[in-house]
Amino acid sequence: MQVTGTEDVEAPIEHVFAELTAFEALERQALRRGIDVRRKFRGSVPNIGEGWEAQFRFRGKERTAKIELEELEAPHLVQFAGASGGLETNTHIELVPLSPKRTRVNFVFKMAPKTLSARLLVQSFKLARSTINKRFQKRMSQFARDIENKLAKSA
Repeated sequence: MQVTGTEDVEAPIEHVFAELTAFEALERQALRRGIDVRRKFRGSVPNIGEGWEAQFRFRGKERTAKIELEELEAPHLVQFAGASGGLETNTHIELVPLSPKRTRVNFVFKMAPKTLSARLLVQSFKLARSTINKRFQKRMSQFARDIENKLAKSA
């Protein structure tokens, strides 16, 4: 299954990329949502192949996910790979400058089930595809507005 989204942000590409790779802030957001995040790298930015381990509760079960940075090409591309149980994920975020002060964010999230239970999970996601897409688009819009607000405050 694949979830995609596109959002235009009124900010320069360098600023959007900096916000997108502010991993400490993203880790704090995850912690506020009840996700226990542990770094598997030293420093503020992971190297290719390094990442995080996360523990969270989903559908009544305690789950563990491993997320690794696959590609980082400043200021245009960030790509992650993840695995949780029998579910493998790939997140591809591409930034395209539309003008010096406007950036388009293209986001692609893919899920590939490797076990029967993961296939059942993905099938339930497919049945709720429209709800998931609406929530995802709302989150992307909010993320874009947050970036724009931070830029306005710093100016």
